[in-house]
Formats: sequence, C-alpha cells, structure tokens
Amino acid sequence: MAALVAAISPLVTAAVGTYGAAVLAQAQEHAADATVGWGRKILQRVFGTDPADEEVPEVIADLAEAPDDADLQAALRVRIRKALAADPALADDVRRLMEEAEAATAATGSGVMVTATGRGVAAGRDITGSVVTGDNSSTTSR
Repeated sequence: MAALVAAISPLVTAAVGTYGAAVLAQAQEHAADATVGWGRKILQRVFGTDPADEEVPEVIADLAEAPDDADLQAALRVRIRKALAADPALADDVRRLMEEAEAATAATGSGVMVTATGRGVAAGRDITGSVVTGDNSSTTSR
C-alpha cells in the first residue's frame, strides 16, 4: 500500500496545486499536462466527485493553500493510505488508474512522468545548462 501511495503522491499533489480545493469538482476540464489530469482522477476516485454534498476534505483544502508544504503533502498521503487500506476495491481501482497513467505516458513516447510544483524544476531528459529558482538568485558564466 505504501508503494502505491508513494507512486500516486506526485500526481495528486500536482493536481491539488493546479486546481486547488476545486480539484474534486466533477466538471472535466482539460488539464495542462497528463500528470495533473491523472492526479485529479485519482483524487476524485478516493474522495468523490461531488463536494457540493459535503465540504472539501480539510487535508485537500489545506494543501490547496500551501501546495509546496511537505507536511501537508504527507498528511494527504496518510489520508489516502488509510482510505486504500480500508477499502480493497478502492485500492484496486487506484492501482488500475496508476497503471493507466503510466501506460498513457509511455504511449506518448516519453515513458517518463515528470512533475514540478511551485518553483520546482522538472525535466524529462538531461539538463545541460544552469537551472536557478527562487528570488534574488544569480549565476555566473565561466
């Protein structure tokens, strides 16, 4: 179960970072990238797609406010792990979704799923130059 949750963690975190607390809304908007779309599908399967009936789970609302917070990301992983452990059918569904996500990215030719949130940098291949993130950062050429 821990391996499955670790595998889906980048997807669901990226989805919350992109959609915020509206990540569970049923409307199927086209995601900016495959990772966000698959993360959204997984979250909708775990938490449902109609938060109008009840409030958005606190763990998602909190992470939507601070998507780069490692503690909030861990809290979401714990909540998902508990849900999957309590419902084997749900765990099977999420495992199938993860397999579909991996197959979809392989079908695009990359075979690599890359995610960056906040000021992160994601590369599907080699980076040959400098990568600088953050405020007031600088580099020098040699």
